[in-house]
Amino acid sequence: MLFAIGRPAAFTGLLLAFLLGLVLRAIALRLAARALRLANDRGPLLRPREDLDPFGAVAALVGGTGWGRAVDVDAMPRWASRGRRAAAVAAGPLTPLVAGLLGLTAYRLFFPQWRAALAFFDASTVLRGAPLTSLLAQFVLSLVVGLICFGLLALIPLPPLDGFSLMWIAQRYPNAAAQKARYWLAENNIGVVILLLLVFFPLSAPMLHFFLDLMAAPLLWIWA
Repeated sequence: MLFAIGRPAAFTGLLLAFLLGLVLRAIALRLAARALRLANDRGPLLRPREDLDPFGAVAALVGGTGWGRAVDVDAMPRWASRGRRAAAVAAGPLTPLVAGLLGLTAYRLFFPQWRAALAFFDASTVLRGAPLTSLLAQFVLSLVVGLICFGLLALIPLPPLDGFSLMWIAQRYPNAAAQKARYWLAENNIGVVILLLLVFFPLSAPMLHFFLDLMAAPLLWIWA
């Protein structure tokens, strides 16, 4: 978001996208867990202290998007099938991703004069502050692309992201090498360190933006 601080409309859109992404992910995770009978709690769907990851918030402040707190896959009942557990986890990142794509459709309808921007802008361009002269279009584009990037980032198979949880669930019997990798990446927070390095270096063009561009480019081109 710091890259977009000179464009208040874009900055506001990215900030709202991150906060909305956290909310949608948390609600989707808990609703899916309850629907699939993986959780018995009937507490509030939104729990800020449990859902916000401080490192994810720092990443969002610097890189334009971040992540929420990791899912505790060990807390899921072992008798449940891997498919049910994976579906519950996948609901988290897919919900903001779908919300962003729906928002992108609305952007095309309400701002046809700025539709061509989708074909020329990378996701990183929007995360740095979409250079549109219309403040409303700038805000909406930042919001929807921010949601899309939030969902795509969460699918990367690196802890504490949901993609790693999905990869772990997919293994029927994790071997010793997988257990050791999880210990270093998740328990010792090496995964967080790698993600923060991708966010901060190089500061002028974070490496994380490169990966997000690769994943988001087809979606932006299809909607252009």
